[in-house]
Amino acid sequence: MTTPVIEIHDLYKSYGPLEVLKGVSVTAERGSVISLIGSSGSGKSTLLRCCNLLEDSQSGEILFDGAHVRWIGEGLARRPSDRDQIRKIRTNLAMVFQQFNLWSHMTILQNVMEAPVQVLGEAPATVEPRARALLAKVGIGDKADAWPAQLSGGQQQRAAIARALCMQPQALLFDEPTSALDPELQQEVVGVIRDLAAEHRTMILVTHDMRLAADVSSHVIFLHQGKIEEEGPPETLFGAPKSERLRQFLSASMPS
Repeated sequence: MTTPVIEIHDLYKSYGPLEVLKGVSVTAERGSVISLIGSSGSGKSTLLRCCNLLEDSQSGEILFDGAHVRWIGEGLARRPSDRDQIRKIRTNLAMVFQQFNLWSHMTILQNVMEAPVQVLGEAPATVEPRARALLAKVGIGDKADAWPAQLSGGQQQRAAIARALCMQPQALLFDEPTSALDPELQQEVVGVIRDLAAEHRTMILVTHDMRLAADVSSHVIFLHQGKIEEEGPPETLFGAPKSERLRQFLSASMPS
């Protein structure tokens, strides 16, 4: 048995008196695709941000590659205590956001190369061929020297995916990667995500696209009011949901 990339056990997260996550547990095995679904405010994006320590949780355990995150303090004062560990986790869990967050003053190629060069300390001559290959992989190899403003939203999001891949992470975290796009442009990004899933890359995906979740996931988690209401393989969750709340959600979310 291989060690899971990410393990989360009984995680609680609050913003002051507002409880957002109420004892959530998730395991991402190597090569698995975990989709987090649920209505707005259910805790999906917060859970994803807790994975790579962009948000501090108040209790529960997070393990990366078998190692426990080390904490200091308790409750709302709890923080990760080891800066080297934080850096390792964040560089190995590359995140793709809803908004593309490309540097407007850099070309697409420079955007993709920036983190490996500045964060990992790799030589530009080493990173550039990899960056160009990844841009070609996501279908925008001809846009390497363009500026972000010259690209469509779908192209910018594909550049953001190439940027994440260029860090050579152990897992990819996607936070609603298609929700800011028009339907036609969404399919450009969906195609890239499908290809990555087919390569057995470890991914955790927050998405409102139920068809995508059904097609690419090895495991689906339905969050409701900060708790896991139901989880399982996609064929079970989408084909034979057990909870009434999940049935209602799918009825409203699934395309006719």
